[in-house]
Amino acid sequence: MAPPQRNNQDTGRGIQRRSLLMGVASLGALGAAGCSRAPGEGKVEGGDLLRRLQEKGTVRIGIASEPPFGYVDKNGEPTGEAPEIAKVIFKALGIDEVAAIPVEFGALIPGLKAQQFDVVSAGMYINPPRCAQVLFADPDYLMLDSFIVKKGNPHGIKTYEDIFKKKLKLASGKAYAEIDYAKDAGIKDILILPDQVAGLDAVTQGRVDAFAGTNVTVKGVVKGSARAEATEAFQPEMGGKPAYGAGGFAFRLSEKNFRDAFNKELHKLKANNFEKLLDIVEPFGFGMREMTNKTAKELC
Repeated sequence: MAPPQRNNQDTGRGIQRRSLLMGVASLGALGAAGCSRAPGEGKVEGGDLLRRLQEKGTVRIGIASEPPFGYVDKNGEPTGEAPEIAKVIFKALGIDEVAAIPVEFGALIPGLKAQQFDVVSAGMYINPPRCAQVLFADPDYLMLDSFIVKKGNPHGIKTYEDIFKKKLKLASGKAYAEIDYAKDAGIKDILILPDQVAGLDAVTQGRVDAFAGTNVTVKGVVKGSARAEATEAFQPEMGGKPAYGAGGFAFRLSEKNFRDAFNKELHKLKANNFEKLLDIVEPFGFGMREMTNKTAKELC
């Protein structure tokens, strides 16, 4: 089931469907413009990768084997929120086959730049440091944070500030944005683990008091656990301001044409087939609350 809809104009989350659709027309122009920051290396160019992929009929997507964002199912097929959106958009672009290349999350951007795959399809958060390395399409979701804690939440953890003030032990995933949120709250000693499954083990074994991740990821991994639970979702902050966890597809700096074409189809999906978009993401725990009209330009 989709999470309940919320109306919060300050965060841009839980938007009404009417406002989302009305904003799409203006988003297209902003999204095509890309990030406002100058790339940290190289030069943003047009590129012809899209044409070559259309001729080949296959696109390689980098995923981090992290449900529900992107993973390989028991049949060996790529699935998850991002790969399922990718299948629809790439088909519209004339590319019928999507092949997944699983790597660790921290290897996604290096792997993209090394041409191990053609696009990152892993629900990667859009933020300034990453915008200096890759081109992002506009976000396809906006997410709150949550913690894995022991059953009953014995320390009463609600935010990163709680962990800092109570001098508790925190863990998070490799290259997760949550690491920066925790450091901003004053937490210096953070255990870095491969993923949320390792985080669940660390909490239940008592090696840490909490594991920080996205709300959807945390809720998914603790489902059915008799020893751990997810805390209530909350809005993380950086420098006293909301840190928006909005994720999108990443492209090489040299492939602006590819990114722009993808962005165009994404906005078509939001504007003309919104019910289809919800049908794609709802099986993975995403709903109206996770829809957003923010742009990559804003987040970069």
